[in-house]
Amino acid sequence: MKPLSNEWVVKAEGDYASARRELKARKAPNFDAACFHAQQCAEKYLKARLQEAGVPFGRSHHLTALLDLALPLEPMWEACRADLAILTAYAVEFRYPGESADGALARDAVRRCTTFRQVARASLGLPGG
Repeated sequence: MKPLSNEWVVKAEGDYASARRELKARKAPNFDAACFHAQQCAEKYLKARLQEAGVPFGRSHHLTALLDLALPLEPMWEACRADLAILTAYAVEFRYPGESADGALARDAVRRCTTFRQVARASLGLPGG
């Protein structure tokens, strides 16, 4: 794997760990942060795959736009579109006043992230973890 692709994976794994940690917190869980980090994990795995293939992607948090760039490489990822569309909103939705995630929404976000993470890791030749 290219060094920069690996850096994206390392960052994605950090976000995955943060999302799961917030979801499991017994004292003062931050469900907003769990949703945000779930989105960030998926975003960084998309960017890792694009980086690995040499596909430019610019600055974007829009997961389905990144997915569209990846589909020529990974046509089976189309099955992930609905999950990625939902996660896209979490890049900003809960980071500002007015909206807050609850435990059920955070669990759903982490589940969607986990599903895509497994697909992305397999594509990159990484163990399921």
